[in-house]
This record gives sequence, structure tokens and C-alpha cells, in this order.
Amino acid sequence: MRYCFQLQIRPERMTEYVERHQSVWPEMQDALRATGWRNYSLFLRGDGLLIGYVEADDLEASQAAMAALDVNTRWQAEMAEFFARGGPDDEGFPLLTEVFHLSESSQETP
Repeated sequence: MRYCFQLQIRPERMTEYVERHQSVWPEMQDALRATGWRNYSLFLRGDGLLIGYVEADDLEASQAAMAALDVNTRWQAEMAEFFARGGPDDEGFPLLTEVFHLSESSQETP
């Protein structure tokens, strides 16, 4: 399944947030893959709006598996300061509703 979410990065911390994501720890990347996160992307708008996209068989299960890992606890502790209102743990993980998807296999019928 495809999932999309939004968070808010503190505008004054956006540059550093982007820099941190240029070198995500290899063990964090391995943990995400091992817990079922696929095609995970983050997109950042100039005002700090962060949009995330991820594919997973069961996002809730993947999130729970990540939450149990020490590498995730350490990463989240370092990242919390970048988020407005305390970060994802305080805000939850607000998912956006998909309203349209153009699949690669979709073909227009004449």
C-alpha cells in the first residue's frame, strides 16, 4: 500500500534538516528496509512543510517494528528538534488520504 503524510519542519532548521538527510545512517536505512518500508521519500517545501511518501504492506506494523529498534530511538531523538510542536511523536503521524493514483499499468481505452 502507498502512504503519504505531512509534518512541519521549523523554518530556521530546514537547511540542517536537509543536510542530515544527505547522510542518513546506514543502519537506519537498513532498519527501515528490514521493517518493511519501501520507496520512502521526503519532500520539503520552502516554508517547512514536509511531505513523506512510503510504501509498506502494513504501515502500522512497520512503524511498530521500527519503534522497537535502538537505532530508531537514537535517530528520532536527534531529529525531534527539527519539528515544529515537538516532532512526530507529539503530533502523531498524520496520514493524507489518497484521492487519485495513476498506475504504471493503467492504459487509456479508446
